[in-house]
Amino acid sequence: MKKSVLLILTIFLFVECSKVPITGRNRINFVSDSQILPASFAQYKGFLEENKLSDNRQMTNQVKSVGKNISAAVDRFMRANNMVEEANSYRWEFNLIEDKTVNAWCMPGGKVVFYTGIMPICANDDGVAAVMGHEVAHAFAKHGQERMSQGQLQQIGGLAVALGTSGKDPKTQQIWNTAFGVGSGLGMLKFSRTHEQEADRLGLVFMIMAGYDGREAAEVWVRMSQRAGSGGQGPEILSTHPSNASRIKDLRTYLPTARKYAEKYNVTGK
Repeated sequence: MKKSVLLILTIFLFVECSKVPITGRNRINFVSDSQILPASFAQYKGFLEENKLSDNRQMTNQVKSVGKNISAAVDRFMRANNMVEEANSYRWEFNLIEDKTVNAWCMPGGKVVFYTGIMPICANDDGVAAVMGHEVAHAFAKHGQERMSQGQLQQIGGLAVALGTSGKDPKTQQIWNTAFGVGSGLGMLKFSRTHEQEADRLGLVFMIMAGYDGREAAEVWVRMSQRAGSGGQGPEILSTHPSNASRIKDLRTYLPTARKYAEKYNVTGK
């Protein structure tokens, strides 16, 4: 039984590993599009039925227009880089919800929601593009699928710990189980921060590819920091997201690289 668990874990690690386009980061994904996309589209439809669309036509059109431009840039990239089947699987949709929450998200398959509460932080088309690029990047890099896969690995790891400590005294077994729980918890936090930074960087590339000013990506987080005030964030190590200061620094540092990628893909930006 122990050997079987280790064999399964080894197969997952070496067979299901792929690279995120552009960043080149290794990712583990056991979840196919056929498994996750129907559920994603159904959940999105249900969410729209249960929440109020914004009556603000100007902001709604802004979100839809920027979303169309960003998704077109992503689609061009995928079709030019042997990802045609994947490009065909997206069902892009962009909606603005009447809600004061400062948030936006993109479900697997390209289903995007902005809340009216984030629009003052966006401030302009370039700011909307920065947030849109970030959220679309989560779907592009398949972060949702990867998190689901990570959860599967945790389940297997928990089983391996249980098997490895069987026959030990209860106190020793409890220590190992607790260590695994704490370790996996912090690991998932770091896992999320990795996704956030990757989405920041990919989003920066995509917004420039779509013709928007990449300098505005960092400014969105400057405005976010000003809104949050001095006591808004705890220690970064215990957060699922990088600190605002970290994001601002990384986005500004990565901007020249993002511009080079946009130029490489034959699309110019500011």
